[in-house]
Amino acid sequence: MNEMFKIKTIFYLFVLNIFSPPVFSQTSLIGFPNIIDGDTLEISNQRVRLHGIDAPELKQVCSKNGKKYKCGKFAKIALQKKIGASKIQCYADSVDRYERLVSICYLNKLNLNLWMVKSGWALAYRRYSSAYTDAEFFAKNEKLGIWSGAFIVPSAWRQGKRSKTNEFSKRKHKKCRIKGNISRTGNRIFHKPEDRDYSKTKIDPDSGERWFCSEKAAQRAGWRRAKR
Repeated sequence: MNEMFKIKTIFYLFVLNIFSPPVFSQTSLIGFPNIIDGDTLEISNQRVRLHGIDAPELKQVCSKNGKKYKCGKFAKIALQKKIGASKIQCYADSVDRYERLVSICYLNKLNLNLWMVKSGWALAYRRYSSAYTDAEFFAKNEKLGIWSGAFIVPSAWRQGKRSKTNEFSKRKHKKCRIKGNISRTGNRIFHKPEDRDYSKTKIDPDSGERWFCSEKAAQRAGWRRAKR
């Protein structure tokens, strides 16, 4: 009976170790990455999938000013250029079905997952995380990366979705144009498009600033209207 209990205990710990989020210090990878695409890389022969983001596929084509371009390759190049010849550190929280470590990766203190979305070369992968939605709104509003033109959402592209009459389609979002700014003194103030300082107010999601879709949403979150 004691032997059976031991076997069950070992099995339970094995399953818990696989399916529970690992301790970061025990699952970190440090090294010079080989960039596979805009959301996948390899360190020391271990594939890593950037958590919470979805970049265009390597063969994916987007459009800008009526012209087609290989946005998947552009996303890969953007990540390559950002990292350069530097080492990065990745912290895994799970393993996906392709045996890739699903990770948040850093270049020094820079969150590369966040940077890819904020730069417009990846989307917030809402199916798995809402961590980068503010960064996506920033890129969309600033028309950065793939947001400078039109594209098919990568997950839809992988499913083979194409339009015969219009090959490209912009991702549908509510128009979140209200800027939630945090002042140097910590005051949370939101600016509507008609407000005096709207155009010169820049939003930085890294510092906790964000876009709002309505005045009520901003007020509920603790922001107050700027002086007009």
